[in-house]
Amino acid sequence: MLLSITTAHRPATDLGYLLMKNPARCQSFDLAFGRAHVFYPVAEEGRCTAALLLDLDPVGLVRGWKGPTGDSGTLGQYVNDRPYVSSSFLSVALARVYGSALKGQSKERQDLAEAAIPLEAALSAVPCRGGDRLLMRLFEPLGYTVRAERLPLDKRFPAWGESPFFAVTLSATCRLRDLLTHLYVLLPVLDDEKHYWVGEDELEKLLARGEGWLSAHPERDLIVSRYLKRQRRLVREALERLVADEDPDPEATEEVQTRQEEALEEKISLNEQRIGAVVAALKQAGARRVIDLGCGEGRLLQALIRDREFDRVVGTDVSWRALEMARRRLDPERLPQKVKDRLDLFQGALTYRDSRFAGFDAACAIEVIEHLDPGRLPAFERCVFEFARPSTIVMTTPNTEFNVRFTGLAAGRFRHRDHRFEWTRDEFQAWASAAGRHFGYSARFLPVGPVDPEVGPPTQMVVFSR
Repeated sequence: MLLSITTAHRPATDLGYLLMKNPARCQSFDLAFGRAHVFYPVAEEGRCTAALLLDLDPVGLVRGWKGPTGDSGTLGQYVNDRPYVSSSFLSVALARVYGSALKGQSKERQDLAEAAIPLEAALSAVPCRGGDRLLMRLFEPLGYTVRAERLPLDKRFPAWGESPFFAVTLSATCRLRDLLTHLYVLLPVLDDEKHYWVGEDELEKLLARGEGWLSAHPERDLIVSRYLKRQRRLVREALERLVADEDPDPEATEEVQTRQEEALEEKISLNEQRIGAVVAALKQAGARRVIDLGCGEGRLLQALIRDREFDRVVGTDVSWRALEMARRRLDPERLPQKVKDRLDLFQGALTYRDSRFAGFDAACAIEVIEHLDPGRLPAFERCVFEFARPSTIVMTTPNTEFNVRFTGLAAGRFRHRDHRFEWTRDEFQAWASAAGRHFGYSARFLPVGPVDPEVGPPTQMVVFSR
């Protein structure tokens, strides 16, 4: 079985530092079930490909094995698809051969290990119990472009028909550790089989490898069930722990954190000014159908639903508890039926492709992007700009330069404890301009709140149009 990983990030040969494998050498590694070989078919400044070839020993796999009746097995143990297709064997090889890269560690290029770079993974033969649609459902929500070609049983005999295997290519701009982690977890899920006993240790591996993405994946239950070989106790425990990883009392936490942020901004009524600026931008764009991505407790939704210019108002958030807070704020049961019919709420993650995000004139992400890990921003961009693709996108985020004007905020601290970053005006404009150009949008920047001559406005806003 063959896995190749390619990058065009310059200098592309730095891929060797990330994988800790020298492009000038061919290396081999002994495994319990065969040998793994790493080599570089291409190693140039503009393009570099690292290939992992796994050579299984089918005889060694069953040598000494005795079946339940005491026999030494059947021919099927020796003649099967295991040496040729990507499966749990490849996952084990990834952990053994690319262990440091899987952990996101690089002695010489740690900054690059933490960066999102263009990557392409090609797998020569992938078993997919569920067809190419399952491939899409597993990898597209993670931000990958998926190309899958079903392989024939035998090219010499087309009448035999197609095999259950696919040649697969995954492309994304992401961290190498994320690509390897997703492959590690999802290849056995696609195969729906494992070559070793699944117990408590596999549950712990799944939770560790799935940290930061599995709990919100649309196919979470299927992934957990297949990875743990449908062992009910393990599956139930894994799902309970994935849910428990969320804040056990998010309403109280969100209330406290939001109150702290509001206390900072209270004197300038920044939240009201933000909502007013967003509504004005939506009206100027002529938007009638609007989706609020990361709607939180529903303050923007409340303003939109009161305005008859908006025919359809939808809110989505990754936390169902946050959606419950929004429902209580909006109280749809007390709304007139005509108003109630214009409103909808549903759970969804902004870094996962979701067809429900599409079909709107405008999308809003108000004080949202700073809550995302920087490594997940490319997935967010594809989800919003490429897949949802509304005519107008409105985003706001704090201007970190303005933080010095908040007397209650310690130097170097973010306004909200859940913020992963806060950008300067130059940083925000550089990111937004690049994202807009890449996906065919123009970007217009507007200040929100009083503009300080030295540090600018407290909130920065961008309106994307196409």
